[in-house]
This record gives sequence, C-alpha cells and structure tokens, in this order.
Amino acid sequence: RYLKSKPIPAKANLTSQLFFLKNILLPLLDMAVNRLAKVYFCDGVHLIYGYEDGKCWCKERVCVKSAYGRKRVNCLGFLDAVSHEVETVMNDTYLNSDIVCNGLRKLRQKSPNEWIYVVLDNAAYQRCKKVKSCAAELNINLIFLPPYSPNLNLIEHLWKFLRRKVMANKYYTSFQCFFDSIKTFLD
Repeated sequence: RYLKSKPIPAKANLTSQLFFLKNILLPLLDMAVNRLAKVYFCDGVHLIYGYEDGKCWCKERVCVKSAYGRKRVNCLGFLDAVSHEVETVMNDTYLNSDIVCNGLRKLRQKSPNEWIYVVLDNAAYQRCKKVKSCAAELNINLIFLPPYSPNLNLIEHLWKFLRRKVMANKYYTSFQCFFDSIKTFLD
C-alpha cells in the first residue's frame, strides 16, 4: 500500500498525556459509563468551502470540480462520550468565547440536573475567563487536555470522518449547499 505520512505533535509530552489519561480521563469516562456524570469532548473545526482531497481506487486520476474563495463553515462540537450524540454550534464567521458559552448553555439545558464535564483543548477562546465564569455559573466542570494532545480528544475522530464523508472528492455548487450538507451530516 502506498500511504501518506501522518503528522504527530512534536511538542507532545507523553508523560503528561499518560498521567492525564490514567488519573483524569479514564476515571471520568468510568463515571460516564456508570451514569454518574455526563462527559463531553469539545473541539472546533473550520471547514473551507473548496476542494478537499481524498483517496480513491482508480485506473486514471480522477478530477473533481473545485469551488474557490475564502468562505468556511466553523463548527464547535460537543461529543457525548457514552451515547456519541453530538451537540453543535455552527456559523460562517468565526468561533469565539461567546460560541463556547452558547454551547455550554445548550448542554446544561439538555441535562439540567446532571453533573457535566467538558474535555477541551487549550484554544484561547475556550480557556478564557469568560468561558470559565460561564461554566462556573452553569455548574459545568471544564477539563483541559495537556498541550498538544489531540489524540486524547474523541471528537477529533468525528471531524476526520466528517471530512472523509462530506468533503473528500466532493463538489458543492454553492456555499449554502456545502453548509447544509455539513449540518445534515452532524444532525
């Protein structure tokens, strides 16, 4: 097989990842499985309206029409670690702390009386004071991943699957069609 190389974060600290996995993440997931708490994995994805290459078996190279421009769909997702249900907040502008707070409110509204833990990466708009105070107000516990640890965030697998199913080797006649196909997939 002819395979593409795959990048891994060069600055990842394996010791801190293992510590986080054994002492924080696995106990949280155990609580979620035993229905003592809800655990969500949160991350944003920025999908550019244009060509996303994909692999396919073919005798000759396949050519796919490509849209152009700088428009993109921004999606902040919250993946339930047990049920795999996804809550999303989508727009075509950008992700910021207000979007994260909106997502946290959706989670609290969905589960008003449960313990909620949200596992996030260290993006500035997720780690800011505004998000932390919103989470405290909603009684939601934020758990931040060690730096350079996308491998510990389960929602990253969803984003990879979304790119493969909705974007790879596909052409959309308009940005609205592109946006709608992503929304349909996530729904």
